[in-house]
Amino acid sequence: MKAENRQLLVLTHLSQLLDIVTGFGGFIVPLILWLTQKDTVMNMDENGKSIINFQISMFLYILICIPLILLLGIGIVGIIAIAVLCFVFPIVNAIKVSNGEKPHYPLSIKFV
Repeated sequence: MKAENRQLLVLTHLSQLLDIVTGFGGFIVPLILWLTQKDTVMNMDENGKSIINFQISMFLYILICIPLILLLGIGIVGIIAIAVLCFVFPIVNAIKVSNGEKPHYPLSIKFV
């Protein structure tokens, strides 16, 4: 039987903000939490998949923006927009999860 643990779900969403400090922890920590807790915590599988999809999607969008920097600097605007999304949506979704709502990450490509 799966237990409800909203605090762990909130922590999983907020752990994405480790990207600001480490550059890569925002992918690794949620991945580890998801893989180790998906069978024991209710809704962890759904939340973990949405976080991983969001992180992979944002990484791909950054890769697309890098060559666009040479094209009139359009890539800079894209990178700034992605940075804002990567900061705002983990916080918004952590609040949603703490209130018992489903998380939603925009522009996420479904990989897992």
